[in-house]
Amino acid sequence: MSRVIWKGAISFGLVNIPVSLKAASRSSTLDLDMLDKRDMAPVGYQRINKHTGKVIENTQIVKGYAYEKDEYVVLSDEDFRQANVEATQTVDIVSFVDAGAIPPYYFETPYYLEPDKRGERGYALLHETMRKTGRAAIALVVLRNRQHLAALLPLGKALVLNTMRFADEVLPIEDLKLPAARKHAASAREVQMATKLVEDMSEDWKPEQFHDTYREDLLAVIHAKIKAGKTHLLTPAGDDTPTPSKGAKVIDMMALLKQSIGQRDKAPARKSARKAVAKKAATKKAATKGAATKETAKPGARKKTATAKKSKTAKTATRKKAA
Repeated sequence: MSRVIWKGAISFGLVNIPVSLKAASRSSTLDLDMLDKRDMAPVGYQRINKHTGKVIENTQIVKGYAYEKDEYVVLSDEDFRQANVEATQTVDIVSFVDAGAIPPYYFETPYYLEPDKRGERGYALLHETMRKTGRAAIALVVLRNRQHLAALLPLGKALVLNTMRFADEVLPIEDLKLPAARKHAASAREVQMATKLVEDMSEDWKPEQFHDTYREDLLAVIHAKIKAGKTHLLTPAGDDTPTPSKGAKVIDMMALLKQSIGQRDKAPARKSARKAVAKKAATKKAATKGAATKETAKPGARKKTATAKKSKTAKTATRKKAA
């Protein structure tokens, strides 16, 4: 169940909608500790003065901003308090924008917004209005003593709040070395083939079919070591010599597209082949079952034949006695 981050309200003009902000994601990263390999004891960290090399107490540590090399402006708790924004416990909507106009790299962390009893009507109104207009609400919210830019979006019956990066936190796309449109323009045939491949690979979004295979494989290694009683055995390093590069090759895009489509076309054939094998197996099973039924019936038939022979012998003996 999602944990509550805070309880507050969505500020929408003069309308306040009481809500709870809940986590919409969770980390699945494995928690690993640093150990001394000689005795498997956990490794701790000490704060060292880099000039003297001596350990210092936490009470002697202050924070500073380096405005030049080895020159710092020292900041106290009071400096942080004065610069800190007021935690209003509200999601202050400042504007609405086209939902599709926000580039995805602005989004950071998702949260669910859940209304309390007093806010259900206003929540439903805001949700329906945003759904019909296709707009996202841009808002400011304070989380953990820091102000965040956020976007509210309708998702199903819920409103989702995504914290966002500020514009100065996003690196410009113009810094990338991108291919020139004219020099690397695709031919109409290439676009047609690529479109066919995209259509062949298109399917409904099913996030549950994707897994963190690295985490799963690492857990398998851990459980295997526990089962084998080799929890303190370090696996030796393997041969990870990089393969030498052979230099750039001229790529025949059409050949690669045709090959990709050909591989996709074989998939239904394999599926049909599996169905044929399954049908053949079912037929064979039915035939085996029929043979077994006949085989089961044979002892009864043999018993009936033996009874008939016994009856015939008895009749012959009776005739002889009568004679």
